Amino acid sequence: MPLTDAQLDRYARHIILREVGGAGQQDLLRARVLVIGAGGLGSPLLMYLAAAGVGTLGIVDDDAVALSNLQRQILHSTDRVGEAKTQSAITALAALNPDVRVIAHNLRLTPDNAREIIAGYDIVADGCDNFATRFAVNDACVALKKTLVSAALSQFEGQLATFKPHAGPDLPCYRCFVPEAPEGIANCAEAGILGAVAGVMGTWQAVEVLKEILDLGQSLAGRILLYDALSARTRTVRLKRDPACPVCGARS
Repeated sequence: MPLTDAQLDRYARHIILREVGGAGQQDLLRARVLVIGAGGLGSPLLMYLAAAGVGTLGIVDDDAVALSNLQRQILHSTDRVGEAKTQSAITALAALNPDVRVIAHNLRLTPDNAREIIAGYDIVADGCDNFATRFAVNDACVALKKTLVSAALSQFEGQLATFKPHAGPDLPCYRCFVPEAPEGIANCAEAGILGAVAGVMGTWQAVEVLKEILDLGQSLAGRILLYDALSARTRTVRLKRDPACPVCGARS
């Protein structure tokens, strides 16, 4: 379907990019992305995906907006404290871009429901804060051959990687990188976080999702990007597929 006059105006800065153009913008409008978590990472991620015109955004989150969230979760606002994060997200994203359809999954993603939910989307962007959910997301993505763009945060640091073992025999899944939940990892509520670090990583995550939709540049698949805010440095490390991985390995 041709872009409307309003869409040509809204997405003009995309369309004039040779690498995107009108055809790329239509690809974005047709895309379906599932975002796990509407918190520190999900906030900038969802806002930039909506602004870019990603046509359907699913949001998985079973939490409500708390005042302590607002230091980093810029999708929400003071007047929506106590409201479900999925509903708060719908309000914010509708105000930003009415082109975008937002589907709320007001629940916790588990191994029991992950495949059913993820099956309806093209790409999954994980911004959750616990390993049980990360494992459930990864395992479903591997089984359904869905690309997963995963980010995580600590106090002054972040990490970002794309996992799509279906795209090549040497490409790992998340479980090749983290086979079991490590002990002693504190979440943001326990350890604290500099709020803007979430903004950096969530925005970077949005870039990688857009790259995957548009098939632009070099994918992060097979690599992990590490960001240290205190030293203002990044580095990229290779990730190898584990032949013994119980999820994507040769014997799985």
